[in-house]
Amino acid sequence: MTVEMVFVGTELLLGNIVNTNAQFLSEQCAALGLPVYYQSVVGDNAGRMEEVILAALGRSDMVLLCGGLGPTEDDLTKEICARVMGISLTEDGRVKKSLEDFVSRLGLPMTANVYKQAMVPEGARPIGEWEGAEGENCWILPNANGTAPGLVMEKKGKTAILLPGPPGELKPMFLDSVRPYLMGKSGQVLSSALIKVCGVGESLAETMVLDLVDAQTNPTIATYAKNNEVHIRVTAAASTEKEAKKLLKPCVRELKKRFGDSVYTVKPEVTLEMALVKLLKKYDLTMTTAESCTGGMAAARLVSVPGVSAFFSEGFVTYSDQAKHTLLGVKKGTLKKYTAVSAQTALEMAVGGAAANRSDLCISVTGIAGPGGGTKKIPVGRVYIGCWLRGETVVKEYTFSGSREKIREYAASAALDLARRSILDYFRK
Repeated sequence: MTVEMVFVGTELLLGNIVNTNAQFLSEQCAALGLPVYYQSVVGDNAGRMEEVILAALGRSDMVLLCGGLGPTEDDLTKEICARVMGISLTEDGRVKKSLEDFVSRLGLPMTANVYKQAMVPEGARPIGEWEGAEGENCWILPNANGTAPGLVMEKKGKTAILLPGPPGELKPMFLDSVRPYLMGKSGQVLSSALIKVCGVGESLAETMVLDLVDAQTNPTIATYAKNNEVHIRVTAAASTEKEAKKLLKPCVRELKKRFGDSVYTVKPEVTLEMALVKLLKKYDLTMTTAESCTGGMAAARLVSVPGVSAFFSEGFVTYSDQAKHTLLGVKKGTLKKYTAVSAQTALEMAVGGAAANRSDLCISVTGIAGPGGGTKKIPVGRVYIGCWLRGETVVKEYTFSGSREKIREYAASAALDLARRSILDYFRK
C-alpha cells in the first residue's frame, strides 16, 4: 500500500507556520511500514486543490489530507475530496450535537458556519464499526481537542484520510483513531523499537547498518538524523504483538552491539539529558556546567528533567575572558597564550567549575558559534568541550557547521554526551 500526503493551507506556502505535521506523519507511516512516495503542499485554492488531490489519488493507494476542515469559507478539503471521489455529503446529527456541546463548553456563541463541519459522507459511521469492509465505506474520526471531525473515505480501491491541521488535534486523532484503522487494514500487528545514538554522524551510522538494511525483510530498519543524534527505528510485523516483539530482539541486540556506548536509550520517550540524569542518580553524582558559547543551553536541558535538582545545583555562564578567570579560575596566562577557544581553557573551566561547586563532575564548553569571529586557525564552529570527573579529565575538539543556533545546539548535545560517556568509562574501570 503506497501512501501520499497532501498538506493544505496558504500559510504553509508563505512560511508563516512550520509544517511539523509532515514530520510526525512521516515517522508514523514509517513505523507502520507504510511507504510514503510523495508529499505536497497546496494553498486554499479550489482549483489547485482539486488538481493535487486528483493526482494524489491517481498514483497512490492512500492519501492523507491535512488541514482545511474548519468552518470558514476557505476550508475546502472535505468538499473537494468528496467531489473528486464521487461521494455525497450530508449533515450528521451526531456530529452536529458534538459540535454544539464542544462550543458550549468553551462558552462561545454557536455561529452558523460551525455547522459546516457537521457535513460528512452519506452513510458515514463512527470509526471502529468495521462491518461491510467492501466497496464504499466512510468513517467519522472524533476530535476531542477541536470542532472539526476527521474522516476516512474509501472508494474503488482508494482511501482518503482527512485530518485537521492544528497539531494538537491531528496528532491525538491519528494515534487514537487512524493508527488502529491502518493496523486493522493490514491484518498484522506492528511493533517498533527506537535506538537513539549520539556522537555518530548520520553517514557513518548508515554505513554501519547498511548490510542489515540491504538484507532486511522483517523487521525493517530506517535511520533518521536528529540534531546531532541518529535515531534508528526497527519495525517488525507479525500476527501477534508478542511475535512481533520477538522478531525485534535479535536486531536490536545487534544494533546495540555495533554502536556500543553511542546508544544512550532504546526508549522513545527518553532524551539524552534524561539518560545522563539517570546515570547521575545511579552513581549518586553531583554535576556542574561551565558554558561559554552555549550560554547555558546544556544546563537548560538538564533542568528540564524532573528530579534533577538532587544532582545539579549550579551552572556557570562565563562568556567573557574575565568571567572565566573570576568565576572558574582560568589562568590569565592560559587565556593569553592559548585564547578562550582552546583545549587548555576548556580543561581549566571544567576543573574550576567542579571546584567552585564542589561537585563530582563538571562539563565545560567554549567555542566560536559565529557567524563572525572565526580565523583560519580557529574557524567558526570550532568548539572545545571538557569534562572533569573525580580527578579524571578529558577534552574533545569538535568542528560543527550550520547557523549560530545550530552550532550551539550541537555543542550542548555533545557536552551532555561527553558527560554521559565519561561516567560510563569511569565506573567500568
